[in-house]
Amino acid sequence: MAALTETEAAAEAAPAPGRPDAPRRVPRWRRSLRPYLLIVPALLLTGGILYPFGLGLYYTIFDFSATKPQPDMVGLENYLTIVKQDAFWRSALVTVMYAVGATAVETVLGVGVALLLNRGTRLGRTLEKVLILPLMIAPVIAAIMWKLMLQPSVGVINYLLRPFGLGGVQWTDTPTGALLSSIMVDVWVYTPFVAILALAGLRSLPRSPFEAAAVDGAGRWFTFRRLTLPMLWPYVLVAVIFRFMDSLKVFDIIYALTEGGPGDSTVVLQIRAYLEAIRFQRYSFGISYMIILWAVVYLASMVLVRYLARAQRRAAEVSQ
Repeated sequence: MAALTETEAAAEAAPAPGRPDAPRRVPRWRRSLRPYLLIVPALLLTGGILYPFGLGLYYTIFDFSATKPQPDMVGLENYLTIVKQDAFWRSALVTVMYAVGATAVETVLGVGVALLLNRGTRLGRTLEKVLILPLMIAPVIAAIMWKLMLQPSVGVINYLLRPFGLGGVQWTDTPTGALLSSIMVDVWVYTPFVAILALAGLRSLPRSPFEAAAVDGAGRWFTFRRLTLPMLWPYVLVAVIFRFMDSLKVFDIIYALTEGGPGDSTVVLQIRAYLEAIRFQRYSFGISYMIILWAVVYLASMVLVRYLARAQRRAAEVSQ
């Protein structure tokens, strides 16, 4: 039998059109539809976010409340009334103090813990596994737990401090103590978050600049200040952005620990919005507080993200 030509062999090897293993030809309209199908989940998620936000923004131009189910359009009067109130500016000041204080302490402690864990000792490897335990506790539960421990008479904290002559401290019964106690609970819960991000950044830094610095005889402080910190700074800034944005809209820790007291010394903007919308049932007024808080968080995040871009460029220059 004469040898088959290449064309005949290929024709015999190819599956017949009616056979089950024949390749199916996807219609052209289905191929063109695939990119649009891939963005459907993103569109649904975007709609689920923008619709409540737009509806809340719409409600702020009315005077809707529990005593006025048929509201009148008031335009920007809710916002103007809010910014004229002393209570708003007190809440804004408390919010900024809380966010700056908590973020600063968590950043310093988180980077310090990451530097210690990065040494690779046996104790460090053990603590690295225990570090995430506070993150596994809900912030409300952590605040209630600390509220019990900070009780002046029966709390374990004052009991441990009593031998040093520091027992009987009124942790949450004074304005300054309540704010500092709230920041302390926030630090306890979220410092591991900063430490984990900083530790991941330390372990991803290139080794060649450090080896060159060691050959040149650079000291530890010089290496940290000129190499480690500039290259690590973008990772730290990511943690700062997340923690600062989250601290600006804090509610759970402060409300569970102090409920905004004593007086209104720890009433942040989120709690003020809750009081206006839920307790006083002035819904449009409370939503207006939330829109103002959203604008503050948005502007702060934009500034930090721009600074993050510059820090990333600077870190790339140092690593070269």
